[in-house]
Amino acid sequence: MERKGILTVVSGFSGSGKGTLMKKLLGKYPDTYALSVSATTRAPRDGEQHGREYFFITKDEFEKMIAKGELIEYARYVENYYGTPKRYVEEQLAEGKDVILEIEIQGALKVRGTFPDTLLLFVTPPSAKELRKRLVGRGTETMEVIRSRIARACEEAEGMDRYDYLIINDDLDTCVEEMHAIIQGEHHRSFRNEAFVKIIKEDLRKL
Repeated sequence: MERKGILTVVSGFSGSGKGTLMKKLLGKYPDTYALSVSATTRAPRDGEQHGREYFFITKDEFEKMIAKGELIEYARYVENYYGTPKRYVEEQLAEGKDVILEIEIQGALKVRGTFPDTLLLFVTPPSAKELRKRLVGRGTETMEVIRSRIARACEEAEGMDRYDYLIINDDLDTCVEEMHAIIQGEHHRSFRNEAFVKIIKEDLRKL
């Protein structure tokens, strides 16, 4: 039977390693997964390409997409819009790719509102101490920024129980295989195989 892709939303604390995890998962299974590309009104940074990191569009184009219902979810941060184009996601799913969106909690719940079959995964370090250690270990942010990220993590933790699975990112390679196993296991859920169930029922009645 034709396999339809599963839409998976991955969220997690800043410093949880979700970006590295996504990169490794897509690198290991390039024919299985597609990382959804967001649309944004911000200008491209050096080295960024249209259609790879983001779809770079004007504010007017973005607002037209909102009006036409062409975005699964969107948000505005510091004068710029960011959102997930519905068409791109639907095309990838139709091709049988499991599409991964890496977005925060509010966006994740909006996506599930549009696509009720969405699989929600939350990535977390094994402990709060480890999260702080990773944030400090980056060496790229001030202690003030680190404190604000930890405060944000406290808020995000309130929504963890609304996700289907928690991915505890202790060992990266183990974590990649756990995430792969969870997403692939979802393909066997009965509600995702209604057409097959219907055919089997009909064929059994004919015997």
